[in-house]
Amino acid sequence: MVRWTRRIRHWAIRSLIQRMALKRGFIDPFTLLGRLRRFSRPSEVGEPVELLRAGVIFHARGLINTKAIQQNLDWVWPWWIEQQFNPHSLSFIPRAFSISHINQTHRNWTALGLPGRDAYPLVDPRGWVTPLYDGWSLDAWIIPDEGEPLFPSRAPEAEQRLLTDHDLYAVRTKTSMAGLALTSVADIPPDDAENRLRIHHHAEADRHARLVIALRPANPEGISFIRTWSHDDAASAWIVNGEKAVHFDTPPRSHHASRYGEGDVRFRLDEPGAAGTVTCDVEMLTAAAIYRIRPGEPLDVSMTARTGEAESTPARTSPPIPSVQPAEWQPALEPGCNLSVPDTHWQFLCDAAIRSLLLLTPGEIYPGPYTYRRFWFRDAALMLNALLTAGYDQLVRSVFPCFPERQLRSGYFRSQDGEWDSNGEVLWILQRYECVTGERLDDTWHKPLRNAAEWILRKRTPRDSGEPHAGLMPAGFSAEHLGPNDHYYWDNFWSEAGLRCAADMAEARGWSVEPRRFRDAADMFALDIRQSLEHAPQFHTNGAIPASPYRRMDSGAVGSLCASYPLHLLPPDDPRLAATADWLMDHARVKGGFFQDMIHSGINAYLTLHLAQTLLRNGDMRCVELVHTVADLASPTGQWPEAIHPHTLGGCMGDGHHGWASAEWLMMIRNMILREEGDRLLVGSGIPRDWLDQRKPISLAGTLTPYGRTDVDIRPRNDGPHHQVTVKTAGRNHPETLEIRLPGCRPVIKTGNETSGTVSVEVEDT
Repeated sequence: MVRWTRRIRHWAIRSLIQRMALKRGFIDPFTLLGRLRRFSRPSEVGEPVELLRAGVIFHARGLINTKAIQQNLDWVWPWWIEQQFNPHSLSFIPRAFSISHINQTHRNWTALGLPGRDAYPLVDPRGWVTPLYDGWSLDAWIIPDEGEPLFPSRAPEAEQRLLTDHDLYAVRTKTSMAGLALTSVADIPPDDAENRLRIHHHAEADRHARLVIALRPANPEGISFIRTWSHDDAASAWIVNGEKAVHFDTPPRSHHASRYGEGDVRFRLDEPGAAGTVTCDVEMLTAAAIYRIRPGEPLDVSMTARTGEAESTPARTSPPIPSVQPAEWQPALEPGCNLSVPDTHWQFLCDAAIRSLLLLTPGEIYPGPYTYRRFWFRDAALMLNALLTAGYDQLVRSVFPCFPERQLRSGYFRSQDGEWDSNGEVLWILQRYECVTGERLDDTWHKPLRNAAEWILRKRTPRDSGEPHAGLMPAGFSAEHLGPNDHYYWDNFWSEAGLRCAADMAEARGWSVEPRRFRDAADMFALDIRQSLEHAPQFHTNGAIPASPYRRMDSGAVGSLCASYPLHLLPPDDPRLAATADWLMDHARVKGGFFQDMIHSGINAYLTLHLAQTLLRNGDMRCVELVHTVADLASPTGQWPEAIHPHTLGGCMGDGHHGWASAEWLMMIRNMILREEGDRLLVGSGIPRDWLDQRKPISLAGTLTPYGRTDVDIRPRNDGPHHQVTVKTAGRNHPETLEIRLPGCRPVIKTGNETSGTVSVEVEDT
């Protein structure tokens, strides 16, 4: 009876919505949704509610941008708006049929902060600083008494750099033009318990000028509202939206403010200073503080700004988990491995990447500081693997308690409905932790582990259906960037790996039935995947692995490479993997990097590196070419957006400071120097030959492998074509085989007891 009542209510509501839409001349929304879903395989979840909610919020901001920006182009806007709305710029996007105006050309920013702290001020490519999450921004200008002003967001060139000396983690931005020069440095000092952002401006001018500190109602995504502003002369502070938000070390000469109807404050700097509280009902208030610059006399001005979580910060699903990291950079970095390579740019990117991962692990772990400041199991597993491999095992373990909190009673580790890879990812990273540390998770994990594996067994489709997807996971949204709902091999390879990891952990715990049951189920799963692949028409795939059994070869096939990296489910020289990698190299690259046509529509750094890892496993040195491409695509501050515009080379999708990309860069460089393949350790199999030709040392100390903390030291000899290679393992066991395969050198292979402890060999060029 209850079921029939619900059906009648659902029918009545649907009929009402249809009548209202048709009566007002709109199309029937249910007919539209039905037609859209015909492009997908039938699935229990059409679109994850979380993604729909995020998309609605995202485009709501875009609608506000539409109303606020295009008729106010005489305002000073952030770099992305100045470029994207400029018809003379390569970044220009026509707006005629765009319902919302969003940042699609320069999604680049760098997060500031401290390890263990959940506060991420952002700095954009021209030095705009956004102290609060999704909040207003601060900018600085030099306006001379005569001549053109220096607005950094309009400057054609800028020099930006990430500064990481000792306990410093700061972004420095320099701009200049016609005798004017401005240098801004922003950071959060480690001794500030309140996480206040510190900004220092150094201004120079060859004539009389003003340094203007400007309050802006915008940020890297668009408009951010400012309703009220006032200044407190006694405290030398600005009060923004009722909060004492900005403190000036040196009192400004004057303060100015402008309401939306009065235009940008840049046009009111010659008027008398503002007094009292200024309120703007449109909430597009702008303000400025002014300092005088004398010719040839540099001016230094410092200020601090409040940071922390604003009202629009994504709600947590659970209480924050305390981080094990000290809120200082040097102590936080200390447990990790030490890496030294001859290429200074690659070294800088490694240093920046590890700091990004530490920054984004304040208890939980986030894929990004802004757009992706939320938790997903997929990103968490891959980022935690990089941290684990880099030696931060205790930090990784401190994140695990947030996993069971997100596990449903069914056993499903839920990031969002419709994605079926998460259970495999959780089981894989937990087993990876136990494997490389030799530490077993406590007994509270028994039930979550068993339930996660059982969920995979129950979730699979019937094996006897006769369909190409027989025995596979249901159609789903998968990794969000592979296309419409389908039976993606990405989900299935992760699920197979999860069952194998569950079997290993069950065996280590002495469980009686589960090890054999889970292992047999994984073997059947592998058989079903192989049979599904045989259904794919050869004229569509030429022996490669498509994204799903219902897809031709396209860029979505990159997801199928997970069977090689990181899961190692298939051998390195598997012909299907080789064919997939070859197809992607030949058909899915733009400017040398992997271009993801599905959703991202940009060059993707971390997926380019997944392709490089697959090539590396197969001894294909084209991997070095891909790594060079990714290095060249990094921002000056050592970050990558999720996807990169092929022409502007700015971010066009996702977060502008992407943690998964940083993780894959670290894993790539580490694996080029030292990687695991079954019971073997391979040394130097992916390093560029020119590193050896430079006759400089290469070292990796303290990386975690299944054989404990492992050190590699490669030192070219100056007295001939020889290289001294030392490998030291300090674990419970030793690899069956140690292979030293430096490029252009004769391989050296050690087996048995020859691989234990410290092994030092001389390798000769061929």
